[in-house]
Amino acid sequence: MEPRVSFITLAVSDLAATRRFYVDGLGWEPALEVPDDVLMFPVADKVLLSLWVEPAFEAEVGPIRRGAGLAPVTLAHNLATKRGVDEVLADARAAGATEVADAVERDWGGYSGYFADPDGYRWEVAYNPGEIGQSVL
Repeated sequence: MEPRVSFITLAVSDLAATRRFYVDGLGWEPALEVPDDVLMFPVADKVLLSLWVEPAFEAEVGPIRRGAGLAPVTLAHNLATKRGVDEVLADARAAGATEVADAVERDWGGYSGYFADPDGYRWEVAYNPGEIGQSVL
């Protein structure tokens, strides 16, 4: 198996709210949209973010674990500058993102903050000056 990711699939509770956030709020263009079922966005070369309504997700993947706390996953959007990080966090806030954590200097040498989409999935918005961070730009 080649080391690559083709789809990142997340279950969402309200596809209409998710659409409003990503399409109307952040300005993303769907690659595929099936009302009341799935919404897909190109997020990198040959990588799609696939957002499924919970019943469709569970029908294919299995039961969703529910409970207190955060989903143990983050998505990251890296940028070339700290200013870019602040701008994207401001855009997310304007789009209705909840729980926006302003960017701060991190122990690992970068600068990042977080926002949550309508289902609470955390997006890290980061400037990483290191070699690995620069490799994704």
